[in-house]
Amino acid sequence: MSSTYVHYSAPSSLSSDYAILSRYNAAHDQNLDEPDTNSEAPSTFDEHDIEARDENGLDIHGRTTTPRRDSHTFQYLPPFNPTMGPLPDRHGHRSGPKQVDPTEHTPLLAPPVPRIQEVCDPENSSDPSVYSKMFWEELAILTKYTLPVFGTHLFEFSLVIAAVISIGHLSTTALAASTLGSMTASVSGFSIIQGFASTLDTMLPSAWTSSQPQLVGLWSQRMAIVMSAALVPIFCVWWSSESILLYLKQEPEVARLASVYLKWASIGLPAYAFNAISRRYFQSQGLFDVPTRIILGVAPINAVLNYVLVWGPEPIRLGFIGAPIATAISFNLISLLSIIYGVFFVPKTAWHPLSMRCFTSLGVLVQLGLSGVGQVASEWWSWELVGLAASQLGPTALATQSVLLVSASTTYQAPFALSVASSVRIGNLLGEENATRAAVATKCSILMSLAISALWSTMFMAFRYQWAYIFNDDPAVATMVAAILPLVALFQVFDGLSAIAGGVLRAIGKQFTGALLNLSAYYVIGIPFGIWLAFWKDMHLHGLWIGLTISLVYSAAAGVWLSLHTDWNREVEKVRLRLAADRKASFEHSDVEGRTQ
Repeated sequence: MSSTYVHYSAPSSLSSDYAILSRYNAAHDQNLDEPDTNSEAPSTFDEHDIEARDENGLDIHGRTTTPRRDSHTFQYLPPFNPTMGPLPDRHGHRSGPKQVDPTEHTPLLAPPVPRIQEVCDPENSSDPSVYSKMFWEELAILTKYTLPVFGTHLFEFSLVIAAVISIGHLSTTALAASTLGSMTASVSGFSIIQGFASTLDTMLPSAWTSSQPQLVGLWSQRMAIVMSAALVPIFCVWWSSESILLYLKQEPEVARLASVYLKWASIGLPAYAFNAISRRYFQSQGLFDVPTRIILGVAPINAVLNYVLVWGPEPIRLGFIGAPIATAISFNLISLLSIIYGVFFVPKTAWHPLSMRCFTSLGVLVQLGLSGVGQVASEWWSWELVGLAASQLGPTALATQSVLLVSASTTYQAPFALSVASSVRIGNLLGEENATRAAVATKCSILMSLAISALWSTMFMAFRYQWAYIFNDDPAVATMVAAILPLVALFQVFDGLSAIAGGVLRAIGKQFTGALLNLSAYYVIGIPFGIWLAFWKDMHLHGLWIGLTISLVYSAAAGVWLSLHTDWNREVEKVRLRLAADRKASFEHSDVEGRTQ
């Protein structure tokens, strides 16, 4: 679509009149401090109560039959005595779920506990040398996870760029309409989808490394149900967008073309929602390279489709509508390839058979999803609001804002990829009940973010006087960009830390907390202060960026503090309770089915 690549790898907007490129930060943070009451989880964890409820000989830590794999090779754990604790790694250390004492219901011969195949050290060691070794191991693991996610984002960026290039040369009106259409799609559609999908960042990784990996598939199915319901009002808005845009005083021709753009783009809306789910389905299992491979195959097809449908030969050239159709086709191709890959090339360990259980526990997904929507949409709209404010400062300031925003959005993709990797890794460790290593992974990701930010900041400072000429040849724009780039360099540090804090909060189910941070950071502190500096103190664009930086200083400081002061043992207990509730629901469902038969 005619937009730039923004914080959560979804299209945003590009303006022909003022060339403002928007973005948003995907922390997707909400709060899940209490057990899921919809799932009938016990208020406190009682080991004997769980055992008593399980008449089939499986306790909360029951085993599954198929081992899991990491993101690179099929590695399987051999069977072992379930009463002897987790399987030791090649260093003689043990990790994975803690074992309960055997009871009369404990199976004598249980299959292996599946988990991510990573080297683990003792959970409860105060030896500084062991702690340091754990840190370096987590550094290697997070790097391995981050690189394919970053590649996925870069290739997805090409989907957006192809649409921008193809439609941008038709006419000013066409580009303005596509800008308005994609901005409407971002605000009313994509941000909502990504907000709801952020709930899976909490549910899936811990389920994968628990004793019930099939819950990964079950929660994905439940999210598909929630997404299907959420798409209905989005379709209504997109298909009635012309009247809405005219009510908002847009030019009639631009509003009409934007509505046409949205109607054709809606062909890819269900696929976009499915892709948001499938990506998390793969990533939670450590299969970070799968979305990268898929989008690597679709990206060149998308480029060809954009050229052929917009500028191709007469029989198949569609002009303006060719760009949204090409993007919609690409979204559907990604969905199709994801299904094929999941069915034929990935073990079925994480899959749950389709059943009526996918209609249960939807309340927790809606609750967390709405908070995620608030978090995503609040940041997305905040950047649109900043762009609107910049449009009042004149064409030079607007062009400068475009350069700075594109630059900051591009560099953000690295810490955002790290935040995704961190969320999955920490969630996996919580599922394994490895609280100590989860704390180490959190600290490691924060330090990695600082290193990445230092790299980008150095780059901006080293090329501050030449940077603007990559995008624009106007000397006035280059001068203003050079004057603001030191602030953007500082901005990188807190933007990255805020992203990592968001990943940690997603992993522990505190999306609502992240939403509150974003709302207060942007709408209570950053934007009002930036507008005051820009217009009342005559600091112009500098003032807006000072406001944005201060908002991120607040958000990053609060988020990092919460991350570092997390009670990881309590988070492990929360995961254990959630899994116990799902196991109880599974037995109840099986009992009902048995009686009906």
